[in-house]
Amino acid sequence: MSRTASTTAQDFVPFATAALDFHRALNLPGGPLVTTRAELDALHAHLISLHDLLDAHSARTGRLVPGEGGELRAARTRIWQAADHLHTAYHVAPRPGSGDVPEPEACQARLPEGAPVLTICQRHQRTAHLVRRRTTPADLHAPFTGLIRH
Repeated sequence: MSRTASTTAQDFVPFATAALDFHRALNLPGGPLVTTRAELDALHAHLISLHDLLDAHSARTGRLVPGEGGELRAARTRIWQAADHLHTAYHVAPRPGSGDVPEPEACQARLPEGAPVLTICQRHQRTAHLVRRRTTPADLHAPFTGLIRH
């Protein structure tokens, strides 16, 4: 098994990075002072996609190079933690129009606000199920020091 990608494969990660940089440069200087729920949802979707990518890389790499795989798993865990915080931020952000804030228990029941805003919870719960299967509680709650022991 080769450690390098095919030279014909297109790497889209730099485009995703450039799109985020472009979004920040265009929208934040003149945009609203408070992050909108729509942007929190989009950022959550982005982090979940990044989590899935790191999950795939760590599974493949970990079999060949355990040290590198461990670092990728740690990065995947930190991305999940960031996504979890974004999910919480979404639910404590006021609803557009009314300004109401939903109860935290509503998300756990998978029916916080109905369609179409239900998608953030469906995405989050689906990934949380995978996280519980592939990550230990100690990994999820350990403080991050930057040092990973092998």
